[in-house]
Amino acid sequence: MVLYLVATPIGNLKDISLRALEVLRSVDLIACEDTRHARKLTSAYGITAPLMSYFDHNERIRADEILKRLKEGKDVALISDAGTPVLQDPGFFLTQGAIREGIPFTVIPGPTAAITALVLSGLPPDRFVFEGYLPPKRGQRQRKLRRLSSEKRTVIFYEAPHRLLSSLKDILEVLGDIEVVIVREMTKKFEEVLRKKVGEQIAHFEKKGVKGEFVILFHLKEIGMERETSSEET
Repeated sequence: MVLYLVATPIGNLKDISLRALEVLRSVDLIACEDTRHARKLTSAYGITAPLMSYFDHNERIRADEILKRLKEGKDVALISDAGTPVLQDPGFFLTQGAIREGIPFTVIPGPTAAITALVLSGLPPDRFVFEGYLPPKRGQRQRKLRRLSSEKRTVIFYEAPHRLLSSLKDILEVLGDIEVVIVREMTKKFEEVLRKKVGEQIAHFEKKGVKGEFVILFHLKEIGMERETSSEET
């Protein structure tokens, strides 16, 4: 019995690893956020293991069911709709249960949207903080941004399309017209990396419309100043 946390593509199905395919073909059960979405991957690669839905609202109940299967000697893979399970996706309760029950689990590494976006952004990669999603409510979102106003690391967070403009306007209000990087539709046909001031980003998406999946990044320290300081220290 082994629980496998399997990273899956964040867009392009060809980004699946050989090891991930090997595991998904060998397990007795695949737990996934959305069975319809997962079936696109399994159908593309001839994976026949049964699928079980495992998402935010049924995570606690389904975790117990999966742990029961594991204790019966079954091998189970957990995948999210995209990227690495547990990171902003269901899986935490399941891994905690596995630890509690003494059930071995391992990670089959692969794509992670936050790290891919960090590399694409061109921002300092040596120190960064991943903040998940900003709060959906404006007051909470602005308080979170105020707490980030003294952050010296590169900041990364995800945003839903329907909240992108609201979040950008709050960044403008709280942090000023800073430069932000917006990475859209990574690994897909219409992948786009926009490096602009917040005001320009707002104007761009108000004109063009908001479609796709987004990662927003910013770094509040001047990159040139950081490099100059680093040179002096060495």
